[in-house]
Amino acid sequence: MNTTSESPANASMNNTPSRDILVWDLPVRLFHWLMVLCFAGTYLTAESERWRLVHVTLGYTMAGLVVFRLLWGIVGTRYARFSNFVRGPAAIARYARSMLRGKPEHYTGHNPAGAVAIVALLVLALFVTASGWGTYNEIAGDWVEEMHEAAANIMLLIVAIHIAGVVIGSWLHKENLVRAMVSGRKTGSREGGIRSAWRTVAALMLVAVLGFWWLQWQGAPPGGLIGPQARAESSAHDDD
Repeated sequence: MNTTSESPANASMNNTPSRDILVWDLPVRLFHWLMVLCFAGTYLTAESERWRLVHVTLGYTMAGLVVFRLLWGIVGTRYARFSNFVRGPAAIARYARSMLRGKPEHYTGHNPAGAVAIVALLVLALFVTASGWGTYNEIAGDWVEEMHEAAANIMLLIVAIHIAGVVIGSWLHKENLVRAMVSGRKTGSREGGIRSAWRTVAALMLVAVLGFWWLQWQGAPPGGLIGPQARAESSAHDDD
């Protein structure tokens, strides 16, 4: 997500001793864990009418988070920028070969394989949210709901692959990548670290998410239902 990631070739040219450096800013880390929460919550509540409001609220939150991440991928810190970690097919294939040899190339930020998963998840998250909105507003028929469910299942599959990649990468690189996404810190050269965690941006991001949840809950209809079913039940109640 920053300018240049450290590869074996770069490391061999750099005689600076490795140290604990800040790689992931706080907005990136907060985005990551909020996305984990939102996707898990939406998937687990997908079949429940009782939890429909939670399902839709988390789905819309996920879309808002993706929009933020797309913007932060342009103006954010070094390792947050797409220009730092999105690479072409040649780099992806080279990294895959190094993984198969058991000696993967090292990148301070996201590696090329991880970048593929990240981009795929961002695109799928937007598609899942859009198709979900169409489903709950009964737009274009049942095929939209089928696409919504299919996209969510594909997204779950990519999440599983991503988790497997994190586990394998942590083992091969001998570094805890999950802990790095919590603390924001990894091992690298002093020059490779970012200067600021951007806590203010993360705080504003969290306030926006919590504020949206509060507004959703304040406007919730009785029973927690939303959309066409809520209108139908409200109409039936009025008729009674």
